[in-house]
Amino acid sequence: MALVEVEHLVKQFVSGGGLLRRGHAVTAVDRVSFAIAAGETFGLVGESGSGKTTTGRCLLRLVEPTSGTVRFRGEDVLQFSTQRLREARRDMQIVFQDPYSSLNPRMRARAIVEEPLVIHKIGSTSERRARVAELFSLVGLDAAHLERYPHQFSGGQRQRIGLARALALNPSFLVLDEPVSALDLSIQAQVVNLLADLQQRLNLTYLFIAHDLRLVEHICSRLAVMYRGRIVEMGPTPALFSQPQHPYTRALLSAIPVTDPDQPRQRIVFDPATLDRAVALREVASGHFAAV
Repeated sequence: MALVEVEHLVKQFVSGGGLLRRGHAVTAVDRVSFAIAAGETFGLVGESGSGKTTTGRCLLRLVEPTSGTVRFRGEDVLQFSTQRLREARRDMQIVFQDPYSSLNPRMRARAIVEEPLVIHKIGSTSERRARVAELFSLVGLDAAHLERYPHQFSGGQRQRIGLARALALNPSFLVLDEPVSALDLSIQAQVVNLLADLQQRLNLTYLFIAHDLRLVEHICSRLAVMYRGRIVEMGPTPALFSQPQHPYTRALLSAIPVTDPDQPRQRIVFDPATLDRAVALREVASGHFAAV
């Protein structure tokens, strides 16, 4: 049974409205459906503006969807009351893209990581302090630095603080919203390795949102490729890389830099005018779907 099930998810924003005129609806997420198994890392990839971040936030109701269904362990998250949603936050957390802006610069690291425990009234003061030190160690940070402010940490360390905060409530599902895109390449590898290690140790399930295909190739078991709010291709990661079916997926793959400058390459340019939004996903191979 899937841990997370998303069916026909739609999110529209109103744009161009004013005091005396009505705005028009812009569809950021258009009938998106997928499922994530327990313990899986499911990748959602696409260019900026494709709707992948909005999709991830809709799953946690950080952004309220316009329509659709999001089930977590069989329960419809979109039907949760305020109290039930608050309880569900313990199981579903997010790690934001930018470690520079996602941490309160006026709070010490200890207070940042402890905040979810305080909000949910978990443990005594001494128990929370012990838990924070444990979390710091878990993500590879020195507990001796708990009294530092965010600006006193490097970008990679700040992202680890954000991860520690997300893990404070022992969640089973994490939305990782471009968690390493703001970091240097060498630091990216360290954080990705940490995420893989934590997944094994804590039995975590990830929705990994990214635009870097090189990154998701190595950590995601399955991928969904988004373009202009819709999933145009979805399937096992090896299949999408070896046998891409949708022209947009082929264009994305052709843009991946190669290590050998002498290797012949042919860059594919995708023409948006060729996209037929009426074409639905169909199974082109076992577990491999494409809107072709």
